[in-house]
Amino acid sequence: MGFLVTSLIFAVIGVIGCFCTLICCNRGASTNLFHLTLIITATICCWMMWAIVYLAQMKPLIVPILNDSE
Repeated sequence: MGFLVTSLIFAVIGVIGCFCTLICCNRGASTNLFHLTLIITATICCWMMWAIVYLAQMKPLIVPILNDSE
């Protein structure tokens, strides 16, 4: 449930960022496309970083080894 909700939050933030860019930085078709590409790329990269960290905590690769003294 947490993965889906947070993924939707990232999508909403990306859409809001795209709309804000279209409203605030309206300088032409090619410049708008470049700005939208940057925002979409940044949103996807941030989501992928969060998803990798989130999923890595579900099944860690390294199992801690406890000593008898601990």
